[in-house]
Amino acid sequence: MTHVWFSGGGTGGHLYPGLAIARALLRDRREVQPFFVGALRGIERDVLPTTEFPHLLLDLHPLYRPQVWKNWRTLRGAMASWAKLDAAARARPPKLVVGTGGYAAGLALLWAWRRGIPAVQHIGDAIPGITARWGARFTRESYLGFPEAERYLPRGRGVYRHTGNPIEPPADIVPARAEARARWGFPAHATVLLVFGGSQGARAINQAVAAWVEQGIPAGLCILWATGKGQYDGFKQLDRADVRVLPYLNPIAEAYATADVALVRGGMMGTSELCAWGIPSVIVPLPSAANDHQTANARVLEAAGAAVCLPQAELSVARLEREVVALLGDPARRSAMAAAAKGRGRPQAAAEIARHVAAYL
Repeated sequence: MTHVWFSGGGTGGHLYPGLAIARALLRDRREVQPFFVGALRGIERDVLPTTEFPHLLLDLHPLYRPQVWKNWRTLRGAMASWAKLDAAARARPPKLVVGTGGYAAGLALLWAWRRGIPAVQHIGDAIPGITARWGARFTRESYLGFPEAERYLPRGRGVYRHTGNPIEPPADIVPARAEARARWGFPAHATVLLVFGGSQGARAINQAVAAWVEQGIPAGLCILWATGKGQYDGFKQLDRADVRVLPYLNPIAEAYATADVALVRGGMMGTSELCAWGIPSVIVPLPSAANDHQTANARVLEAAGAAVCLPQAELSVARLEREVVALLGDPARRSAMAAAAKGRGRPQAAAEIARHVAAYL
């Protein structure tokens, strides 16, 4: 049995890449036993118990930059967690530690370095976060979701590989557009806008779409709209034949197979999936995201011709309608954006990263 530790979380963008890499690794190396290390206060608390992987949840905290007096919690949690990592290593000695971002990864990467255990990391956004930039100083390799991230990373400290973000790739056989639309009750000839804002939803996007629906959307347009579980009750009354309102989309592949254009946040996983599927997008970045990384992701894709970046401060019903209708009414532009999106897509990123990881085992 070869133990490989994966550490990352806090948000889905730092957890799901690790799960994708672990599963890709297992497809070729059945002797590998992935083991996940996360934080009690992150999304991994809810997700990891539903997976097939053993895991350890620690009392980890981020750095409290605006409220520095709270950092005693960060220090106390790190000290207690260090001993728990040592205990876990006695039961499952890791051959390699893989960090996938967020404060949950920082301690495990530092622990691996101090214990002389090889470590690598995945960096998903166009602007790396603090953990990623710091971790690059003592990890052997970093796998970059956006090649633009390399300019922010230290030189001469490790190998940077431009792999893309590990996602669930599109199926080899994707259902025909008419078949996919029938799943939602949409006419085969309609144009479809897919709206989602991550697992929690995006209130600003939801409110703009709701106002647009109430005002009246163009004839021939259908909207497939995932509000997020916590916001569904506030918008479910808008569900109708041409506007399907759901709390979440699972499996989301059925939604991607339906969509002509997407209206989304700028998170690395959602944008990477849209690129892999070749779906043009209007991206409304979350303005409070750390380092404004969602805006960086959106601007990179806009520069590549795959997306339109619409700052949240400029989001209104009139602007939303103008951007979406312009895309839906211009098939040539949509086709060019779809090709640009596919040009940025790396649907086999998880398998590629798994091959690099396997070289250390």
